[in-house]
Amino acid sequence: MKPIVRFAPSPTGKLHVGNVRTALMNWLFAREQGGTFILRIDDTDVERSTKAYEDGLKEDLNWLGLNWDKTFNQSDRFDLYKSAADDLEARGLIYPCYETSEELDRQRKILRAQGKPPIYNRDALELTAEDIAKLEAEGRKPHWRFKLSGKAAEWEDMVRGPQRVETSSLSDPVLIRADGSYLYTLPSVVDDIDAEITHVIRGEDHVTNSGAQIEIFEALGGPVPTFAHTPLLVGKDGKGLSKRLGSLSMDQLREQGIEPLAICSLLGKIGTSDPIEARQSLDILKDEFAFSKIGRAPARFDEEELELINSRLLNDTPFAVVKDRLDAFGVPATEDFWNLVRANLTKLGDAVGWSTVIHAPMSGQIAEEDKDFCKEAAEYLPDDLHPETWGEWTTVLKQNTDRKGKTLFLPLRLALSGRRRGPEMDKLLPLLGAERARARLRGEVG
Repeated sequence: MKPIVRFAPSPTGKLHVGNVRTALMNWLFAREQGGTFILRIDDTDVERSTKAYEDGLKEDLNWLGLNWDKTFNQSDRFDLYKSAADDLEARGLIYPCYETSEELDRQRKILRAQGKPPIYNRDALELTAEDIAKLEAEGRKPHWRFKLSGKAAEWEDMVRGPQRVETSSLSDPVLIRADGSYLYTLPSVVDDIDAEITHVIRGEDHVTNSGAQIEIFEALGGPVPTFAHTPLLVGKDGKGLSKRLGSLSMDQLREQGIEPLAICSLLGKIGTSDPIEARQSLDILKDEFAFSKIGRAPARFDEEELELINSRLLNDTPFAVVKDRLDAFGVPATEDFWNLVRANLTKLGDAVGWSTVIHAPMSGQIAEEDKDFCKEAAEYLPDDLHPETWGEWTTVLKQNTDRKGKTLFLPLRLALSGRRRGPEMDKLLPLLGAERARARLRGEVG
């Protein structure tokens, strides 16, 4: 059976690298297996969810190339969730609880002080009809909990191997808040059953949740999907990324000039046994994907590594792929120019600077002690410039001046480009042209 997976973001914020890694894992697995990738918008929190965030996360996924086969919003499906809740209530599998958040917090503190696990004590199950009437007369409204069996939930995780969660060690999960709104758990299970989700791929922080959700799947008569819980993303220092997620959102990275394939290449390979290298297409990442390659250690996300992959990706990118984007930057795009500068780019926008070096009037950097040498070099520069000119010209300069090595080459590079490092000069010189090169060597604007 071909897999059906889902990525389920909440439109309450921007899509960041942690979200994207989960989306990517689901997408790669579905595409590698010829399955279906569903985008589920988890917008049951109607107060915090916005259309702007929803549109933004869809735009980000499209930019990354993570296209979906189907999509739906949970806010359109409240009738399904109510029907499931009514069914569970009728069978005594969910029950009303009237404790306030302060009372629950106090209960947990007492249990901790006694050295006991801070799980809900199920006092609500002892309430009589008279007790409930009195509480409701006080204005209290119930939240609803699912009654766990207390048995062990077991499954074979595609990343973590055999898993066992003792539901007796868990609080009965709240499915419905006192205001009638749904928490994540019930709608997620209802939708997974309805959409016939075969595999749930998400972060390992959901392992315990899976133990409770398995019982809800079984209670609602749905097949339990196969689970894959991947290690969480951390920074290069091993610490969580939560405080820096704003700067690691897709719109921020896009604004910084990071290529979508660089992001997917890094997120698809960190924490795996594969080398972390730029991949030229999502198809390559798809063909290389396997859960067996994912390790158990946290995946370290390094922004410097992302920039390095971005640079290597550009270095391997053919001119035809970037021509229109270079045009949009206002760069006079030719294949010779691209082949010259691409090895010196960290981000595509850096090409603008090299275009200025080659095409815009400027004067180079000439130290006082190098002025006479550069003027003399201008006299030896031929009119017809070709890739061999640099070697022939500098050989003549060696023979006719007392300069060699760095004292010969660096002043010429600085005079011609204004930079100490950059593209190969044998290729840069012909693009400058003899007239512009001579002007810069003489200390003039050229």
